[in-house]
Amino acid sequence: MPGTTVRAVAPHVLMAELSEPFAYSQAWYRRRGAMLVEITTEDGITGWGEAFGPPELTAPIVAWLAPLVIGQDAMAREAIWQALYNRLRDHGQRGLVVEAISAIDIALWDIAGQALGLPVHRLLGGPLRMEIEAYATGFYRRERDDHLHYLVEEAGQRRSEGFRSLKLKTGWGLKQDIALTKDFRNAIGRDCGLLVDCNHAYDAPAAIAYGNAVADCDIGWFEEPVPPEDIAGYLEVKARQPLPVAGGEASFARWGFAEMITRRSVDILQPDVAACGGISELKKIADMASAFGVRVNPHVWGTGVTLAASLHLLAVIPDNPPGLFPRPPLLELDRSPHPVRDAVTSMPPVSAEGRVRVPEAPGLGVTVDRAALKRFAA
Repeated sequence: MPGTTVRAVAPHVLMAELSEPFAYSQAWYRRRGAMLVEITTEDGITGWGEAFGPPELTAPIVAWLAPLVIGQDAMAREAIWQALYNRLRDHGQRGLVVEAISAIDIALWDIAGQALGLPVHRLLGGPLRMEIEAYATGFYRRERDDHLHYLVEEAGQRRSEGFRSLKLKTGWGLKQDIALTKDFRNAIGRDCGLLVDCNHAYDAPAAIAYGNAVADCDIGWFEEPVPPEDIAGYLEVKARQPLPVAGGEASFARWGFAEMITRRSVDILQPDVAACGGISELKKIADMASAFGVRVNPHVWGTGVTLAASLHLLAVIPDNPPGLFPRPPLLELDRSPHPVRDAVTSMPPVSAEGRVRVPEAPGLGVTVDRAALKRFAA
């Protein structure tokens, strides 16, 4: 289309200190950031993307890739994706490189939707659903000793906001995790959905022991039970304990998901649009998974840019299995502290029934606050 030639590609590194640090099983967060990519066309359309990885590491890769994008037709998303991936194929088939490509790809989809006057989900084939049930992510470790007390307080707050399902972070030691999970389930009641995520803190024997010990807690899925490289461990955990196994946020591009899908190493696949290769690649991954009967429930962690991109994909991911009474995918909604996220974009409201509307404005349907970009610029 005339005027859709890319004129500029600009990464924005954003960072903010947290008033109260929190931890997951691998590290403490004392500050949180984001890396947004702004792509501008010759006719003045601006598209936004976001990368999942550490902002100070993904931004230089975007800057290095920018000359390969500038001057290209922004509507040629597939050609640009292939050119970027192939240019660094010998050096970056996963991790930071693919996360940087993800941000560029998301921004190009945003541009395409604006140029055509259509929301991204229309470009992806049209929505199967326009409202997505959300679950609340949070429930991290704090620098306090009364862990169950503050987790139950947080659960009450999320329930009052409309959430019907919560995701508990584990990975603090096997005995402690078993006790915490049982106590948390008893505290929140059986009418609330419960998911658990240990962020690959266990090996297969420990994950199997945990899954069997909490089997009566009505847990929707057991996320990242073992390190992402350990496909055999995933298969062992699936076979020897009853909880549905989820994973995939640390896998990249269709090739990184192929073994997980073909070997059915998980029950629920969790590609992240800001990590796995962008909207273009997550759609391919979801289609592959559908052919093998594997459920897809995207991982979401970032600002409203990633959230909007994820909502458009959730609108088109097929029910698995299809039927009159389907089990549609859920939206992960991070409710942990994130000053950058809360300022740089507006977040969609959660209804009293715990549901979020898919954006209907052209492109991603998200607006970035430029004053916030300046305030949090690192």
